[in-house]
Formats: sequence, C-alpha cells, structure tokens
Amino acid sequence: MDTAPQTPPAPVTLGEAFKFWVKLGFISFGGPAGQISIMHQELVEKRRWISEHRFLHALNYCMLLPGPEATQLAIYIAWLMHGIKGAAVAGVLFFLPAFFLLSLLAGIYLAWGDVPLVQGIFYGIKPAVVAIVLFAAWRIGSRALNNEVLWAMAALAFIGIFVFDIGFPWIVLAAGVLGALGGKFLPAKFKGGGGGHGASHKSFGAAIIDDDTPTPAHAKFSWTRLVLKLLAFLLIWLAALFAVSGEQTLFDMGGFFTKAAFLTIGGAYAVLPYVYQYGVEHFAWLTGPQMMDGLALGEATPGPLIMIVTWVGYLGGVAKGVFDNPVAAGLAGAAVATFFTFLPSFLFILTGGPLVEATRGEIRFTAPLLGITAAVVGVILNLAVFFAWHTFWPQGTAAEPFAGSFEWFPVIVAVAAFVALWKYKADIMKVIGVCALLGLAYTFAI
Repeated sequence: MDTAPQTPPAPVTLGEAFKFWVKLGFISFGGPAGQISIMHQELVEKRRWISEHRFLHALNYCMLLPGPEATQLAIYIAWLMHGIKGAAVAGVLFFLPAFFLLSLLAGIYLAWGDVPLVQGIFYGIKPAVVAIVLFAAWRIGSRALNNEVLWAMAALAFIGIFVFDIGFPWIVLAAGVLGALGGKFLPAKFKGGGGGHGASHKSFGAAIIDDDTPTPAHAKFSWTRLVLKLLAFLLIWLAALFAVSGEQTLFDMGGFFTKAAFLTIGGAYAVLPYVYQYGVEHFAWLTGPQMMDGLALGEATPGPLIMIVTWVGYLGGVAKGVFDNPVAAGLAGAAVATFFTFLPSFLFILTGGPLVEATRGEIRFTAPLLGITAAVVGVILNLAVFFAWHTFWPQGTAAEPFAGSFEWFPVIVAVAAFVALWKYKADIMKVIGVCALLGLAYTFAI
C-alpha cells in the first residue's frame, strides 16, 4: 500500500538550508559515491526537498563536468532552491570543514609525524568507506536502472574500467552515445531515470522541487545572464591571481590548480597523477611519501577527495617558506590551492545549470544522461572494489595485487557496516563513528 505523503513539505528558507549544508560538510565521507548517497538519503528520501527525477537529472550533468561531482551536485540543488546565494553557501560549506581539518592535520603531520590516534581512526573508517560506496552503487542502481538494457550498460562500464582499464571520460562518452542511440531506437528503455514520471511520489512522496515543479525564474536560461556570469568569474579569477602574484610559489599554485580543476574529468583519481607529477617532481612542494599520506587522509576525511589539494598547498607553502611563520605559510598555500581548484565548479553550475534545466523532459537530452547514469553505477562498483582491495590487502600493488598479509578485521567491519546501512537503514554518520571507534580500539589492542 502506498503511504508516501502526497503533499510536499513547507518551503525551506536559506537559513534552514544553511544548517543542513553545515551538517553535510561534516558528514560527507566516502568519496563522491558516499557523498551522493548521503545527499540522496537526506534530500530525496528524508527531507523531500527535491524529487528523485530532478536529483538524477542534476547528477547526470555533474558527472559530465570536470571537478568534484558531489560538490557540484550540492551547488546545483542549492542554486535551484535559493539562487546564487544558496549555491555559494552549499559549495563553500561542502569543502570548508575538510579544508580546516586537513590544514590542522597537515600542521600536526609536519610537527609530530605519525599520529597513532589518527591512524587508528582511519583504520576503522576505511572499511566503512568500502561499505558506503558499495551501498551507493546498489541504491543508485536499484532506483535509476529499471530495465535489463541499463543494467547491461552498467555491467559493461564495470568491465571496461576494471578489466580493460578504460579511462572514465571514454566510458562516459560511450555511455552518452549509447544512451542517445537508445533514446532514438529504444525509447521505452530510456525514459525517466528513477522509474519514470511519478516514481518519486510513489517511493518517497511529493517533494518541494518535484518532477512537475516549474523552473524558478532565476534558473531560466538567458544569454545576458550567461555573459554577465562568465565576465564575473573571469574578473574574480584574475583578481585572485593578481592578489598572489607577489609570491611566486602562490602564483604558481594559482595557475596550476586552475588547470588541474579543468582536467579533473572522471573524479579525483583521474587527476591525481597530474597533481603528483607537478606537485612532487616539477615544483617540489612535497615528497612522494607525503603525497601518499595526504591521499590516505583525503580518503578518510569529509569532503571531496580532491581536497588533497589543500594538503599539497599546505605542505608546499611550508616547504617553500612563503611566509616566515610556518602555520601562516601553510594556510596561505592551502587557501590558494583550494580556492583555485573549486572556483570553476561554481562557474560550471551557475552558467550551465539553466541550460540543463531547459532540457528536462526532452528524451534526446535525457536519454544520453540516463545512459551515463547506468555507466556511473558500474564505475562506482569499481571504486568499491578498488577501496576494498587497498583496505583488505594494504601492501598490494598493481603488479602483485595480493602481496602482503590479508587484513581480516577490516573485512568484518565492512560487512557489518554494509548490513547496518542496507538492512537496518542506519545513519551513515553513526556507522562511520562506530567504525572509527572500532578501528581505534583494535589498533591500540594489538
């Protein structure tokens, strides 16, 4: 029997939304898949701020963009609800807690080196991340892929990236092309992500931004607004670059992380080799082992994985002595790296969002995006496998994937976390907290 509410919740003020975006910044663990899962659970299922159809339409666009897709999804939804102010609030709060936390950890790391307490917490969080990502693949797949063709595309995407190591951008392109062809020749299989029109009503109830809610005035396309936004972002970028031009290291960071932001197609892992090559080998902002330690911290802290740029910037600022005070030097480098990495994300959403909203309901535009959603499910599953491998066989390498000892404790934690999420609908933050405590207790017990 359908007991989903047929009346949408009361409109949400920017102040009320602010409280949620603050919370999200602190609980956005699990990389993009985990963060998207959290937003789906909070915004689509619990709060009903946006319908599943609108959520997936926005997500599909964000998956096409360079940069952190979960951050951009938060910016998109907030922009749809509250305009540019909402986008600024959601976008900044999404990465601000991670910025301060990673800056703090970088300072501790440089001052005291290994921190057993932090290592123990991370030992418990990593298997929780495996469970969260796997759960995200199941949730998105079960909601968005409602026929055998879409599931087959998800399976092909997984095989392509896992077996043949095909780059994520190529998988997205192929999925978009297949979706376009499917929309033309098999339209019944490529209609309405998430079960078609009205699916969100059946599953979760009416939403504030529902399937049939008209596009807000501020989100409608206008050539004048497009040109003005492009000019505004260009001026902001130039002003920021000019502001750091007096210090060569900070100026280099501004230029480099701008380029890195436009190359982050396929998630942070796609651009990490580029950041490693220039940050370690070309600019010598940090060492290789320091980069790997930063990656581990980035995986286990809230916020997008690309927040590793905060770590790189902090260590680079200290290494190059941009200020006499090492803390000031580190914070300056971290702030510059973070600002220039995330600025393009706001540009993509605020300029492209109106065009995306204008395409809703047109199968020639939605079918390619639905095809991409199918591929993304396969890619998320691959990410779960990747995390599981590095968590259960931490000494494994590409040449010897099962080298070193097998870690049985993370397997137990991961299975328990997945059961808690899947069967008992446990809150993600509580699962992460319990797993962190288990990891801490186990580390100090052995």
